[in-house]
Amino acid sequence: MRWDIFCRVIDNYGDAGVCWRLAVNLAQRGQTVRLWVDDASALAWMAPDGAPSVQVMAWQTPLALEGITPGDVLVEAFGCEIAPEYIAIYAQYTRARGQKYAWINLEYLTAEGYAARCHGLPSPVMSGPGIGLTKHFFYPGFTSDTGGLLREADLLTRQASFDRNAWLAQQHLTWPGKPVAVLPDEGLRPRLVSLFCYEPAHLGTWLKALANDIMPTWLLVTAGRSAAAVRQILQNDLGLPPGQNQHKALSISYLPALSQTEFDHLLWACDLNFVRGEDSLVRALWAGKPLIWQIYPQDDHAHHAKLRAFLDWLQAPPSLRQAHACWNDLLDNATPAADALRAMLSSLDAWQSTFSHARQTLLKQRDLADSLLQFVAKTH
Repeated sequence: MRWDIFCRVIDNYGDAGVCWRLAVNLAQRGQTVRLWVDDASALAWMAPDGAPSVQVMAWQTPLALEGITPGDVLVEAFGCEIAPEYIAIYAQYTRARGQKYAWINLEYLTAEGYAARCHGLPSPVMSGPGIGLTKHFFYPGFTSDTGGLLREADLLTRQASFDRNAWLAQQHLTWPGKPVAVLPDEGLRPRLVSLFCYEPAHLGTWLKALANDIMPTWLLVTAGRSAAAVRQILQNDLGLPPGQNQHKALSISYLPALSQTEFDHLLWACDLNFVRGEDSLVRALWAGKPLIWQIYPQDDHAHHAKLRAFLDWLQAPPSLRQAHACWNDLLDNATPAADALRAMLSSLDAWQSTFSHARQTLLKQRDLADSLLQFVAKTH
């Protein structure tokens, strides 16, 4: 089938990242996809090679629709309100031909109970150029009664063939004083940690904890807001490395902007991953390594319930819940941030079983693209 996916980039490019992955996932399953996006600039580094059967279209105002035949499936990502001129020709095209259609309202990812309750529900269009048509809510999720998570058909094969040391060497990343190729896998090997974050309130406290830890840490910092936050702290706080890094326990490498494929590799290479937003959370879950999620903050604090629901689904132990509370600035006043972060360093081995179990559970469920194909087959 032919799919039209509409996406507006709000900030941080997460919306574009999810929609691009969805487009590629569908194309891998024999579909043809047009991705309409109002700011495609991030795709230059997210997906520099493009993808077969995926065409990126400029979502401008007004939308250039001359010569455009509407697709069989229309995906409205994250409530982006598709251009009315497209809805008009979509409605006209389907009615004139008596053609069945599928209009999907793809929602944000959440582990909250309403996702399962609302997944697949119809939403009749009562006004505007699409009056008389029906959308259907489609919720990604962590359970089998939702739409599932994005997962490429070849994900497990790629993971099985991944070589951490070779990848680090390809990125020209070298632990101080030792070539990457001879780093031991155990014992004195540094703890590898990826950092993809906004500006967490306790980032400075975390860097100090790493600098004073007995075990060495190699922090791989992603480009953009993460790198700017770390550099600002190192510049403004004289108590941080090298001053506090007396035992050279902490080494920091700053990464260039990574494609989606290389970002997956980063997560697979590390022992602990700090991620933010929606897309990187899903990628970190597939990595199967301990992770800390910085959820996108909302003014009405709706993200508090969303984070708790995720941790409940994960069956997170108390130490993991406390670490998430600290990283998301939700600690109660009785728990010092430094104590919570130091406890994190001693809990990684215990957390590993939690994330291994979560990954195995998710692998047994249908992925998002397959769920969409099955749903559309029933409604189309």
